[in-house]
Amino acid sequence: MKSEFEVAFNEIAELRALPRETVLEALRTALISAYRRDAGIGQSQHVEAEVDLDSPRPRISIMVEKEVVDGVQDNRTEVDLENARYYNPEAQMGDMVMVRVDNTTKNFGRIAAQTAKQVILQKIREAERNSLMAEFSEREGDLVNGTVQSVNANMVTLGLGRTEAVMMRNQQIPGEKYKPHDKLRVYIVEVKKTSRGPQIVVSRSHRNMLRRLLEYEVPEIYNGQVEIKNIAREAGYRSKVAVAALQEGIDPVGACVGMRGNRIQNIVKELHEEKIDVIEWSPNHEVFIAKALSPARVSGVYLDDDPDAGRTAVVIVPDDQLSLAIGREGQNARLAAKLTGWRIDIKSVTEAVQEALDNLGKPPLKDVRTQQADLIGDVTRIMEKRTLGRAVMPEEFTLLGKFADLVQRKQIAAREAARQQRLQEIAAVRATLPQAAFQMPVTSLQLPDNIIEALQPLGTVGEIMLRYLLDENHLRRILHDTPSDSLRRVQDALDVIVFPEVTEPVAPETPAATPAQPAAVEAMPDDFDARRGVKVPGKDEPFGAAYEEDDDDLPQDRSGKKGKKKKSRTLVYDEKSGGMVVKRQRKRGRGDWDEWEE
Repeated sequence: MKSEFEVAFNEIAELRALPRETVLEALRTALISAYRRDAGIGQSQHVEAEVDLDSPRPRISIMVEKEVVDGVQDNRTEVDLENARYYNPEAQMGDMVMVRVDNTTKNFGRIAAQTAKQVILQKIREAERNSLMAEFSEREGDLVNGTVQSVNANMVTLGLGRTEAVMMRNQQIPGEKYKPHDKLRVYIVEVKKTSRGPQIVVSRSHRNMLRRLLEYEVPEIYNGQVEIKNIAREAGYRSKVAVAALQEGIDPVGACVGMRGNRIQNIVKELHEEKIDVIEWSPNHEVFIAKALSPARVSGVYLDDDPDAGRTAVVIVPDDQLSLAIGREGQNARLAAKLTGWRIDIKSVTEAVQEALDNLGKPPLKDVRTQQADLIGDVTRIMEKRTLGRAVMPEEFTLLGKFADLVQRKQIAAREAARQQRLQEIAAVRATLPQAAFQMPVTSLQLPDNIIEALQPLGTVGEIMLRYLLDENHLRRILHDTPSDSLRRVQDALDVIVFPEVTEPVAPETPAATPAQPAAVEAMPDDFDARRGVKVPGKDEPFGAAYEEDDDDLPQDRSGKKGKKKKSRTLVYDEKSGGMVVKRQRKRGRGDWDEWEE
């Protein structure tokens, strides 16, 4: 028959979901603290406690370190040689020996017993917090079921069994009402370690909650036959999911929707009747963008990948599909842009045609007037009919679409030709950055989800570093919907990344130039960003550090500190030498402003 002590011990271990060894260690610590309090000894004296639960009657023994002396004056710290050799046969005078104290727990007073109680409760609570922290840290990014305990204006508190979780207002689905005792399925966003135990932050509006629901409802996704490429979600209203099949013969959209839509309907009910569009992913950006704007029909997609302005897709849709493509308050176009990573500019056919007719006298459309005179005449006639409110036949709309397609492709080709010089500048700056950075995804940065989502169109860490050096304002525009300190946090995240060093082959020495050859262009240092006049950060300085030098001739400010001057340099293409050269702006009185450095 088990003793009361063992029954209580097992009950604590089971109730708190703790290993027996953890509870036993807490009991040992409590006995040691109680003995120190009862005996009045300090922390310098070593004390050990042992609890034997395997015997029919649990035995508790306390071992205390004592000094071997000839005459014992204080039995708390001293022991005679005879008793010492009972525990250690080789003990000698002056040695320190561990001696068992008999009947210790029976003689504990009220204060010692209270100390033992407080210590064991504290240790058990601490072990329970560590256990909960370890358990829910592993479940971060997963779904859990909880019960609503309390609701206020700022957050909802849910019970998760042995602990609680909080769902802040911005993590709730708009329009969804919560009442005490409601059962909810939530997504664990973060687990924070606090002095009062783990703080578990959950969400129902996070886009990854939709990802997890799809994994649970669609076996093909769980088994790896269908992959979720990206998710764009506005919780409570609408979501778009891009999926791709990893195995031949599988329809990714049909697998997610299910027979008669039963799979997707289960998710819709779970998310408070949120509309979900499942779209098949395509490596062709034009096809993917056209599908992302569904249910609207698209006449044409024209991609403009500008190195400074970013990636923009001009989408032409029939006039009757314009409002459907944009969606209520721009929701459909906004979700399509998030899903594809392209900024989408939607125009109707007649709007694109009218814009082209207004710009026929300007390049690059100037030559279209002579090359396509008959087509322009027909288009002008059709637009006049539309202006007068007369009926336009379907074949005439087809002709308008053909003209809009011709104009858009002409404009895209002209922009591509004009940006070649800019691409050469970008290639020169790109060469100064670690090539390994262009293989690292944006998700490898230690940044919040909202910043990662905003940076997702850039694709890699190297592109972020390149944009930071080329055009910092463009990076600010990308982060305009994030907190004000997002750019600083991006810089801090870039600072902590370490790239492996790559040993570059030594280049052969260049022979000296002969008088007949053009003068050699001054080589830029590896750590110099030519466009902004700044140094590319090295190993021992933060990313984005400015290239500055002290100037003793500069005037002092009010604080008495001398100013800094920045070298204004620009990397441009020199037709004479056939290479890139550095262009510096000089002060007045030292020569022309536009002077080449050789």
